[in-house]
Amino acid sequence: MIYKNLFKEVLLNPIDEGADQLKIISGYASASMASRHLEEALRKNNKLKIDLTIGMVPKDGIAISNHLAFKDILESEKFKNNFSCNYLYQKAPVHTKLFLWFQSTKFHSAYIGSANYSQLAFSTKQRELMCISENKNLIDYYLDIEKDTIDISHSEIEEHVKILSDKNYYNNFKALDNDEVNDSVTESYQETVSVPLYSLQLDEVQKKGGLNWGQRKGRNPNQAYIQLTPEIYKSNFFPKRPAQFTVLTDDFKSLLCVRAQKEKYGGQAIETTLNNAHLGEYFRMRMKLSSGAPIWKEDLIKYGRTNVTFIKIDDETYYMDFSVE
Repeated sequence: MIYKNLFKEVLLNPIDEGADQLKIISGYASASMASRHLEEALRKNNKLKIDLTIGMVPKDGIAISNHLAFKDILESEKFKNNFSCNYLYQKAPVHTKLFLWFQSTKFHSAYIGSANYSQLAFSTKQRELMCISENKNLIDYYLDIEKDTIDISHSEIEEHVKILSDKNYYNNFKALDNDEVNDSVTESYQETVSVPLYSLQLDEVQKKGGLNWGQRKGRNPNQAYIQLTPEIYKSNFFPKRPAQFTVLTDDFKSLLCVRAQKEKYGGQAIETTLNNAHLGEYFRMRMKLSSGAPIWKEDLIKYGRTNVTFIKIDDETYYMDFSVE
């Protein structure tokens, strides 16, 4: 019976014992959890493979931010050879939480219990219980469920799975059209912060920091971070490092993010995890600047905004508004 240090005990320690493949069935799961787990697990074994099945999709669908973030992981250079993700799409939904470890093709161990594959479940904020099992019949159970799943990259995924706006997913409302997602999200969630995209002290975007972090020799010029103001990074609005989170943008892009820099407050900035150039690429694309071009305050003013607004959906999901009239 395990109820303390679940992340280490269930998700990392088997790697030290030689396990190199993990097959998961989880009623609910988050892409930010997968990204964080992969980050830490691959330090132990960079050949590790994780196969995730999300079981409650036939009943609840999947939030668009989570779906897009899972696809980002699958398509990233960083994790594409180490991760696969499937949704259950037919027959009865599955609420099981099962973690099956293998060494090569040989059964190593299994953990079963209450914890979904999410950072909340594997944190100290929520009490969960997992038990280790040596019952190899669990493999048959996994294979039986696997037959009813669909790869999330399937070309016809939207014909088989409900992919919902975040508002509709979290509030269980009738699905809205995509052009209503932005308003529905901003109307439903009130915990909001505004973050400047330039240095208030310098009254300019830093020459080699912030959105221009990569503007130095030997770096990708698109590398960037968003500097948080003290009142934000000292608060609990964003999860502290090493927790990761998904950011859904107003133009329907998904960014997997983590807090960065000084550790005292859990990180004083935000960067993208799969590739820390993704953030700079995103803002240059929105402002119609050349890839790798320096960004100055005048560029932000010309675009129509010098800040972004973050809306907290939950501890692993945020909405970022960089829209202009």
